[in-house]
Amino acid sequence: MAELNPTLIPLSLYIHMPWCVRKCPYCDFNSHAVPDGKLSLDLEQEYLHALVEDFKTQVEFAQGRKIHSVFIGGGTPSLISAVGYQWLFTQLKAILSFEDQCEITLEANPGTVEHDPFAGYLAAGINRLSLGVQSFNTDHLKALGRIHSNEDAISAIHHAKDAGFQRINVDLMHGLPEQTLDQALNDLKLAVENGATHISWYQLTIEPNTVFFRTKPILPVDDVLEAIQEQGEAYLRANGFINYEVSAWRKELPSTHNLNYWQFGDYLAIGAGAHGKVTQFDGVYRFQKTRLPKDYLAKVPAEHLQFKRIEDVDMPFEFMMNALRLNHGVAAKLYRERTGLELATLYELLESLRQRQLMENDVERLSCTEQGHIFLNSVLEEFL
Repeated sequence: MAELNPTLIPLSLYIHMPWCVRKCPYCDFNSHAVPDGKLSLDLEQEYLHALVEDFKTQVEFAQGRKIHSVFIGGGTPSLISAVGYQWLFTQLKAILSFEDQCEITLEANPGTVEHDPFAGYLAAGINRLSLGVQSFNTDHLKALGRIHSNEDAISAIHHAKDAGFQRINVDLMHGLPEQTLDQALNDLKLAVENGATHISWYQLTIEPNTVFFRTKPILPVDDVLEAIQEQGEAYLRANGFINYEVSAWRKELPSTHNLNYWQFGDYLAIGAGAHGKVTQFDGVYRFQKTRLPKDYLAKVPAEHLQFKRIEDVDMPFEFMMNALRLNHGVAAKLYRERTGLELATLYELLESLRQRQLMENDVERLSCTEQGHIFLNSVLEEFL
């Protein structure tokens, strides 16, 4: 392995807020329902202070870099007050500088009971929202265990726009229990017509350790799923959206934070159960934090860390698993820069994939063909 240079690699920050009003039956994220659906001020302040102490322990991983982007996920991050975020960002920036025009995304629940007015979050420094709508259909929202209504979801988009947010992602799932083609297309139509500038549109998958895994719902048949995918993509393209990643569609700038993931960039991570990845001169490392909020708060930050080097033999899959999700892939030179390995060691495999028309015949880029994206999982398995 060649010596790596972390200073060439963008550094982002992921912040995990582990609480939600209630656990959804499809969710396998690290989220925990709060009593009465409301986070106490004392618990909010205790957790925010723990995040700051956690962040201090990661400064050495920055290697002089500034924070490139921030993503606040959960759980339901909008359970935390705007004042709390304003305090948090002030503390974090005093420890490690943020780049000018740093993208800061907040995941927010469209339910109106748990968040401050959107203007408060904008004033706190958050400049991009990701609204967890999932569906605009009342029956599907109930089946998914969502606390908001169709009207709440539409209102949330408009309230965010009125508050001054210019970048609004809407998360939508398709292939929902007993969903028809028309219902799936109507979800997209409502997101587009009400002002979403970015749409994350992905098929529901049944994950282990979820209610849906234990009690499987009736899902659409394959023919319906294929029609939803085909006609939904055609609708988004017809309305000016660009598909730049497997499930990401944009009318504005791409998500800076997610692009950094997909381009195998680095990211610090604070919060219960948060996962990070950092490049040091001697290798690339992944780490994660204590999962349960009570354990996270009880331990000193140094005890949160579970740190593991990505072995050279695993690096091709780790890199390609991210890079090949992008429709146009990545510059080939990034492979050596971000793994420390020579791309020449993959020459025979890449040539085989190109000859089978699964990857583009372009030595300057690593990207799948349209056919390759259809069979992306099979392409990735070849790098194992």
